[in-house]
Amino acid sequence: MLVKKWEKLPQNMQTEAVRPYYERLRKKNFSLFWKRIFDIFVSSIMLILLSVLFLILAIAIKIDSRGPVFFRQERITQYGKTFRIFKFRTMVNNADKIGSQVTVSQDARITRVGRFIRKCRLDEVSQLIDVWRGTMTFVGTRPEVPKYVERYSEEMLATLLLPAGVTSEASIQFRNEDELLKDAESVDDVYVNTVLPQKMAYNLQSLKKYGFWRDIGTMFRTVFAVLKR
Repeated sequence: MLVKKWEKLPQNMQTEAVRPYYERLRKKNFSLFWKRIFDIFVSSIMLILLSVLFLILAIAIKIDSRGPVFFRQERITQYGKTFRIFKFRTMVNNADKIGSQVTVSQDARITRVGRFIRKCRLDEVSQLIDVWRGTMTFVGTRPEVPKYVERYSEEMLATLLLPAGVTSEASIQFRNEDELLKDAESVDDVYVNTVLPQKMAYNLQSLKKYGFWRDIGTMFRTVFAVLKR
């Protein structure tokens, strides 16, 4: 979790647009160390406590439609590294190959069980595995697919200084993102040109104000936002 030395960063991140965020985070290495300890400890406990829920969701998904229990899509995390995210499958098998990589409201690819899982945000619960492995953290910029990361501005690349997160301020503010995109003629274009820049503005602001206890507050506000929905 600790931020690398400047010269060890990927070449495309060694820019003046990234440097202000880097310098702020380098001063927070002690806090980032405890952030990782917190991730390991809490994800371990939650994986044990939610093991029965995992089993119930797995059975429901397998009964409802053909395909694997988990949706394993390639995403980007810290320093531009790729990883395959764990998400409970809520759509038909190979949905990402028969439509946009962004899901909209009333998407025909969503299964019956998947609609319930998405409504309750239970598809995200399996990302506890990614948090435990260290490919993600509880609070941080949501991991994007490679084709969207390729469209990042130099400043947006600063969000890759830390691991991708399960939730964030942007996630809370755009919790109804699928509704925003449902009437778009080109979902990808609207997402990249309109939604993504707005989300990244929140993510960059969060980097500037990074703090361990601020992350804890974001986690609680995420729970309240899900319950309210």
